[in-house]
Formats: sequence, structure tokens, C-alpha cells
Amino acid sequence: MQKKIDSNKPFLIDFSTEENETLQRALNIIGQIPDDPNYHRPKGIEVAEILKDYNVDFKTLLAAILSDPRLLELSPHPDIKELFGETIAVLVKDVNWLNTLTVYSPEMTKKPNEVETLRRMLLSMTQDVRAVLIKLAYRIHRLRNLPKESYELRHFIAQETLDIYAPIANRLGIHQFKWELEDMAFRYLEPQTYRQIAKSLAVNRMQRENCINGFIELLQKHLTQENLNCACYGRPKHIYSIWKKMQHKQLGIEQLYDLLAVRVIVDNLTQCYSVLGMVHSLWQYIPKEFDDYIANPKENGYQSLHTVILDPDGNRIEVQIRTQEMHDYAELGVAAHWSYKEGGKQSVAMEKSIATLRKLLEEKQNDEVLTDDFRSELFNDRVYVLTPAGKLIDLVKGSTPLDFAYAVHTEIGHRCRGAKINGRIVPLTYTLKSGEQIEILTAKESAPNHNWIDPNLGYLKSSRAISRVKNWFRNQQQTENIVRGKALLDRESKRLGLKMLNMVEMLSFFKQPNTDALLEAIGRSDINSRQLAGYLKIPELEEAPANVPLKKTSINSVVSVAGIDNIQTSFAHCCSPVLGDDIIGYISQHNGITVHRIDCKNITQLSIEKQDQLISVAWGDKKASHVVPIILHAFSSQNLLNNVSQVLAQSKIHIFSAALDTQPDFSATLNLTIQIEDTNQLSQILNKISCLPNIIDVERKI
Repeated sequence: MQKKIDSNKPFLIDFSTEENETLQRALNIIGQIPDDPNYHRPKGIEVAEILKDYNVDFKTLLAAILSDPRLLELSPHPDIKELFGETIAVLVKDVNWLNTLTVYSPEMTKKPNEVETLRRMLLSMTQDVRAVLIKLAYRIHRLRNLPKESYELRHFIAQETLDIYAPIANRLGIHQFKWELEDMAFRYLEPQTYRQIAKSLAVNRMQRENCINGFIELLQKHLTQENLNCACYGRPKHIYSIWKKMQHKQLGIEQLYDLLAVRVIVDNLTQCYSVLGMVHSLWQYIPKEFDDYIANPKENGYQSLHTVILDPDGNRIEVQIRTQEMHDYAELGVAAHWSYKEGGKQSVAMEKSIATLRKLLEEKQNDEVLTDDFRSELFNDRVYVLTPAGKLIDLVKGSTPLDFAYAVHTEIGHRCRGAKINGRIVPLTYTLKSGEQIEILTAKESAPNHNWIDPNLGYLKSSRAISRVKNWFRNQQQTENIVRGKALLDRESKRLGLKMLNMVEMLSFFKQPNTDALLEAIGRSDINSRQLAGYLKIPELEEAPANVPLKKTSINSVVSVAGIDNIQTSFAHCCSPVLGDDIIGYISQHNGITVHRIDCKNITQLSIEKQDQLISVAWGDKKASHVVPIILHAFSSQNLLNNVSQVLAQSKIHIFSAALDTQPDFSATLNLTIQIEDTNQLSQILNKISCLPNIIDVERKI
């Protein structure tokens, strides 16, 4: 039976009739949730009441209510998008994801980089940053109800709050959230210290309030006499920030200067110094505690005058004096507060997003531009993904599974042969999205593909990963040259009956640092047969073949299946594999083994059941020609086919078919089918065609 949720609650006032009707529909849905003995009302409603105190927009409140986690258990599940629109649906989806994320572990406290990566992932993955705001309210609600939980869980939630959520609130500039999160978390982590500080503050609270009020009253009186229009108010301190300052300065609570603090907001720069002069003339001040951040702004741009005075009773009062513009920058501009508190840096996108959020919180009227177009731009140059074990990996935007493999470990990258995203096979050129979990499929031996470092084929985005692949090929070539050089030297030594060569003398003669360097130079013909013969004082050696066989070759075949040659296979027409492509075999019922590119859509979209019919295949030694479709887009069709044909003819590439399609704007599309030997030749020809002046782009057709 559906419960009736009373809509006459504080968070429903000040809304329009239409909004109240929408809100009541949401409450009716929430009314279907069974009673929870832990909460006197549904959790989503209590979270909405927390947010209402921050003047958030209507959609944020609505999404908070509909993000109640127990709503996911309803059957049938309500269609939020159909009932409340796409914006609410996106917000609810993001909040549900944030509420179920379980990446954090207490060990991260000792690994600041991992903690920062998790914070960034949380901020970057939400499509609308207001979802993070709702999540923070859910965390405050969780902390307020934490006494009901076990000691271990209380400690875990509190530490996670200090490591992850309080810094995010600070980064978003939502100071009230930050202070409440920090104070409540600190209360559970250090209950004795918390009580001691709270008790000290309570004992002297009336005295502090009288002290601050007396200071403000006297200052306001003199400001009025001088016709200075200023706003003065006390600045509260919070238990966690007091403790942090006590730890940092190694002082007792009674020795802290800024437990008593007043802020003065004036109209212009001149008035800042006028008020400072008045304060210093009326009260004794402590010279070493004076800071002029107006004449000498902090590196983050923060500006204000700070001074500490002594009242007649000997109380120290910190006074901050600034203009409204300086105050807006310090309070609304994320850069000043975040950099000052965390020592971090942020992008223009971060400043823009957070400033917009903070203005949204302060808007008295709904601003459609702020509420509907407020999309998260945070960290748009990064992507955050997970290993199967749940470890976070921070990658550059546009990274592929292959970039991920090399980020995990260089050897994993070298042995990578495929990847699964959230359990499904994807091509190695797939563009990763934040939050995805990646499993790398590896071979036993390292065998990078030359295609991986071809910028036209899109296998790698990271310069670090590209460097690792290039180094591997360089090392492989070096090893082959060393083996080849040793084979040449051994052959000639045996032919001449030389039992032992004086390697020290040879290194000196050929100016090589070590034996490997000498053999490598011989293997790559830097030291040729004439030079070697001259040193050995023997008849000139015959030129060795360009490649000395290093191992026995298998029976020639175009493709080997599971390491076995001469098994009949056929190439799939859907993706037209070419020598050099990463390939995989599919065992069909009637056509034997069909060879596909590993990124072929027919492979990546296979059902779980049919994935059992995949089998490992590899290119053999036998060369073959391959028919490949390519597509060109050009600004104009004029001379297009002729120019492209000339390039192909010069490269001795045969054209099987050509189809030219001209658009109304005179642009043209040319579909060609050409015959090539391998992906290296394909890459070279695509590069040559792309250099033609009329070409917009050219690519292999998939």
C-alpha cells in the first residue's frame, strides 16, 4: 500500500504551483518505498531538506528526492526520464552511481596521488556537477546517522569523508558543506580531542561573543562618524580547522590568534586603508601579525588586509579588511580558496564550473541558464578507468585499452592482444570513458605490432606508451643485429681456423665500448666485410646475406591457427583483414575458420555464448595480396579520381573498383577498392593521398 507523503514541508515553500505539483508526484513515488526503521522519513526527502538550506534550484531538490537508493528496489522501476525529463534523469543516474561507488580504501590515506585521482574521477564522471552537490548532502546525512553503525564502519566512513568528500566540497567552494563534513568526520575519528576542543570553545563562547560584539559596535560607531559604509561581522571557526591550526603551529587552543575574527567589507580600495588606519588608532596591534595581501597579493590572486589587535581585556582579534570585489573573488572564485587550502592548481574550466555552481547556490530566483546548461567541464583532458581489481588508472583523454595496458605495466602492453570493457570484447582502438573497468587479454610472449605506433591507425594516444613500443622494436633490432654479428664472426673464425679472437684488441681497433656494441655494428654492417678482413689480415670476406637466418622457419602459410600452419581459412569480407592487422578467427558451422580484424564490429558485438567460437590466429610467413576498401572525402570532385589514380599507379597499387559521389555543395566522396600487401603499405598510401591538396580526409573503410 502506498504511503501518503505530506507535501506541506519546509522545503516545499516558495515554489510555483507547477513545481509543487511535480514535487508531489515525486513524493507519491517515494511513498511506495517500504518503511525503514532507521529513518523517520525516506532518506531522499531528508537529503532534500539539507540542500534546501543552501538555496539550491528546484531540479537539484527534485533529483535528491528521486535518488533515494531504495527507489532502485521498486518493481516496476519508475521511468524518471519519462516522468520528470532528461535533466532529472541524468542527475539521478549520476547520484546513484556516486552512492554505489566502492573504490576507496583506508590504505589510500598513505597514497596522496591515488586519493587525488579518485577525487578527480568523481568530479569528471558526473555529467552535471550538481550530482556531486547532492552526493555531498547524502554524505552529510550519512554522517548524521552514523552513531547507529559499528565502530569499524564509523571509522571507515569518517576517514573517507576527510580524504575524499571534504576536499571536494572545498574545491567546489561549498564551505558550509566542507566544515560540517570535516567536523563530523573528526568527531568520529578523534572523539576525545573533538570533545576537548568543543568544551574549551563552549566554556568561553559567551565571552567570545561579547568580545566580538563589543569590537564591532565600537568600530561601526567610528565608521559611521567618518561616513564609511562598511559591513562588519564575526567569522566563525570550526573545530577541525582549529585542530589543524593547533597541529600546524604547535600551539594550545588558548594561544591561537584567530579564534576571535572579524571581517570588514568596504566599497573601494582607499577605504581598505582608511579602515585599517582607524583600527590601528583605536586598538593596539601586533606588528608581526600584519599582512598586506592587497599590495602583495598571494600567488593565487587572493587580496585582503590582515591584522591582529588587542582589545582592552587583552583578547587577540584577527581583522580582515577587503573590498566587495576582493571578497567575491575569495568567496566565489575557486582559485583563491582551493589553491590556498590545498596547494593545488586548476584549469580555467574548473574556475568557470565552480564559480557557476557557487552563483547557482546564491541565486534567489531560478536562472534557467545556470540550471539547465550547467554541464561539468572539470578535468576534461583526463579519463579515469579501473583495473579488474578496482585500482584507479589516470589517463589522457582519448586513451585506448592499449594505453591502459602500458599504464599498468610495460610488459602487459607488450603482450596485449585484446581487451574487454565491462566484460565485452572491444577493439584496441576503442576510446576509453571514465568509470569503465578494463581487462587486458595477453599472450605469453611480447610481440608489439608496428601498427601501434602509426598515428593514422589510432592504437595509442599516450606519448609514454608510444615510446615504450619504439624502444621495444629498437631493442629487438639490436638483439637481432648482435646475434647476426656473432653468427658472421663465428662463421669466419671457423673458416679460417681461428680458435680464439682477441676481443679487447678488436674493441680498441673498431672503437667500440663493449662486445655487444661490436657485434651489433657487424650485424647491421656498420663494420663491413672489407674492414673486418683488414683487421684479421685475411682475404676479403664475402658479403654475407642481408639476413642471416636466426631460427628455423615454419612451413609457409598466410595464417596459422592456434600455432598450427596450413589450416584452411578464409578472410571475412566485412572487415577485410590485411597483413599487419590484429586478427582473430571465428569457427563457423559451415564455412570453417573465418579470419576477422579483432576490432571488427561482428566480433566486438558477439554474444557471450558465441565468444566461445573465437580462436587465436596469427599471420604466417607467406605473403599475399589483400583487397581493402578505402574512402576519401574531398572539397571538389574535379580531377579527384585522376589525381588519386596517379598516386596509386606510382606506388604500383592496383584499383579494383571506384565510385565517385558528388554532393550539392560540390564536395565529393570517392570509394575505392585497392589491392595491397600489408598495413604498412596501406598506411603509406593513405599518407600520400592525404597530402593531395583537394583531400579533406582519407581512411580505411570499416
